[in-house]
Amino acid sequence: MLSMTGFGREEFRNEHLEISAEIKAVNHRYLDITFHMPHFLLPIEDQLKKIIQNKMKRGKINVSIHISGTYTHRKQLKTDWDLVDQYVDHVKQLQTKYQLAGEISVEMISQFPDIFHIEEKEEINSDTETHVKKTLETAVTKVNQMRTTEGAELRKDLLMRTENILHNIKQLGERRKIVIIEYQERILERINSYLEDTPVSEDSRLYQEVALLAEKGDISEELTRIKSHIKQFQQIMEETDPIGRKLDFIVQELNRELNTIGSKSNDVWISEQIVYLKGEAEKMKEQIQNVE
Repeated sequence: MLSMTGFGREEFRNEHLEISAEIKAVNHRYLDITFHMPHFLLPIEDQLKKIIQNKMKRGKINVSIHISGTYTHRKQLKTDWDLVDQYVDHVKQLQTKYQLAGEISVEMISQFPDIFHIEEKEEINSDTETHVKKTLETAVTKVNQMRTTEGAELRKDLLMRTENILHNIKQLGERRKIVIIEYQERILERINSYLEDTPVSEDSRLYQEVALLAEKGDISEELTRIKSHIKQFQQIMEETDPIGRKLDFIVQELNRELNTIGSKSNDVWISEQIVYLKGEAEKMKEQIQNVE
């Protein structure tokens, strides 16, 4: 079982390059990956995304990649041709105005200020790409280590709550038969009080109707289904695939059965137990929101 919450950071350094990859993961219904990185890494964004998709199946993943160094910059010499044209044009105007002799040479033009400038262009080469991917892979591994640790704690908590529910369900089952008998006796007492000196006999039609009425409050089917849900829940927790949605569905069904028992209950003790069990189910639901 994996949690969807985690953090991982990895750095790479050599004499030419510095890379840092940071990943923050929180719970989300689907896998949602957002990158914050230099624009020159955009050509390999899909490849970086696949590295994460191979290891993480659900969650909102924020990835920050920072990179600097000489490997990320390429220097280019640029000529301002518009400025050269202006220099040449003005030199020619001087020659004409003052009747000056001589040719405009390359040596002369090269001395004009500001016609050459150096631009640094950010780009990614194969070595840098390899280092970025490896750094990200390690960061993902660190995130999953944290997610595994937290997932183990979630599993322990959920398993404890399922055992608590099974224990209480067993007690409810033991109490069930007593409640039916007590409910039947209360109905008969009321009927007998109205009939005064003509008590209801066990072989009468009215007695049979009372027994059927008492049976309508029976919760044995709901208890059986709850046991089945809990067993299935515990089995799913052992699976290696993402299980969060499956567990969430089972807890919804568990709540449905508990609500049915609560509506049927005419016993104070059972009603109190249902309140407790619904509280346990709600805590399970909250925990499951963080399970991948």
